[in-house]
Amino acid sequence: MPHFTIEYSANLDGQVDMTALCRAIKVAALDTGVFEVGAVRVRALRAEAYAIADDLPENGFIDVSLRMGAGRDADARKRIGEAVMAAMEAFLAPLFETPHFALSFEIREIDPALSWKRNAIHPRLRGS
Repeated sequence: MPHFTIEYSANLDGQVDMTALCRAIKVAALDTGVFEVGAVRVRALRAEAYAIADDLPENGFIDVSLRMGAGRDADARKRIGEAVMAAMEAFLAPLFETPHFALSFEIREIDPALSWKRNAIHPRLRGS
């Protein structure tokens, strides 16, 4: 259950193709070999209201969270994090050429006792 949530400042509209960023994150996550295709979800949520650093209107941010099921060792989690971060840094390289952009990424493990799921996509993709 890898679910990526991208929160981004509204002033990035027109500067970042969020659908393409979602796809880049999905590809990077799948390329690690850790996740099944039917499990990966990536969504972007636009933040209309925000305050960043010194309040310059040019300041923008992207904050990415990955929630995933427990059970993967630290090396796998680190490999996933490094691969996804590298893909985002490459995709967002033009924004890093300005002094007005911040990117953050965090991985959180989900407690299986407190998580409920039902997925009709897995059986289709598994052929079962």
